Amino acid sequence: MLVLGVETSCDETSVSLVENGKTVLSNVVLSQIDIHKEYGGVVPEIASREHVKGITYVFDQAMTKANKRYEDIDLIAVTQGPGLIGSLLIGVNAAKIISLNYEIPLIGIHHIAGHIYANNIEHDMEFPLLALVVSGGHTELILMREHFDFLKLGETQDDAVGEAYDKVARILGLPYPGGPQVDKLSVLGQDTFHFPRPMISTDDYNFSFSGLKSHVINTHHNMVQRLEEIKAEDFCRSFQDAVTDVLVEKTKRAAMQYGVKQVIVAGGVAANKGLRQKMSERITQLPVFFPHIKYCTDNAAMIAVAGYFKYQKDHQASELSLNGESRLSLHEGV
Repeated sequence: MLVLGVETSCDETSVSLVENGKTVLSNVVLSQIDIHKEYGGVVPEIASREHVKGITYVFDQAMTKANKRYEDIDLIAVTQGPGLIGSLLIGVNAAKIISLNYEIPLIGIHHIAGHIYANNIEHDMEFPLLALVVSGGHTELILMREHFDFLKLGETQDDAVGEAYDKVARILGLPYPGGPQVDKLSVLGQDTFHFPRPMISTDDYNFSFSGLKSHVINTHHNMVQRLEEIKAEDFCRSFQDAVTDVLVEKTKRAAMQYGVKQVIVAGGVAANKGLRQKMSERITQLPVFFPHIKYCTDNAAMIAVAGYFKYQKDHQASELSLNGESRLSLHEGV
């Protein structure tokens, strides 16, 4: 089964062709990082305009690299939400046009479901499994007993972990995007600040990073006021150790409680080397899988894979009234 994936939820324009939820024939990603770097973050209106400019090119490149025609496609999977509504609408409407022109079934996919299913490209998903979803907008622990069966065990009560990374990077004057810069510098530093590990000992599986973020910001501000030397690498290492300790500890406890067969990590922060190392070192009782680095950030291959498994489960296509949704729950069956 050949699935065409389309992803435009934020600032990457991406189209991919994937066979049978596993074999990636093409995965073209047109990034806008250099454009938004000037502003220190994604500007929604600019992102939408760039999607309009690049969407046709990305479709053409994906089809050419896969050496396929639109007539060869069995299913179109497109990110329905959540995300920036202007960006989502570009991808959704492009997918609907192709669906109409070539009479191909269309299916809407939740963006986070896509991140979870990116793991299936290189590692078969075995149930029950536990997914740690960590990104700029999400921090969740999700139990899956079968394909497209999502039970949320816990989530962040305030800031997502990726958002906290970006804020810490900003106060240190690191270039955008900040998360990878913090990860890179942390390797060179030591945990000299011993920042608090929020909610690490609570009985639930929820997270909180707002207080940690404020603590880090206040520590930096006080050091600046006292004219003390700030070693960015120690600051980054101390922050990263605090965050990853919490993520790994809660994931490990949930995995043991629910008797899962594997743990998978999903989302942009899954590319974090410190998190990868600590997860592998501390969870040794069962396999821990991460997507390939190129499938951690937003891409259409993950959407195509998720679309394949969703369609295999219920064989129901979406109506052509499908629309982009800026806010969308993973647990509403999308």
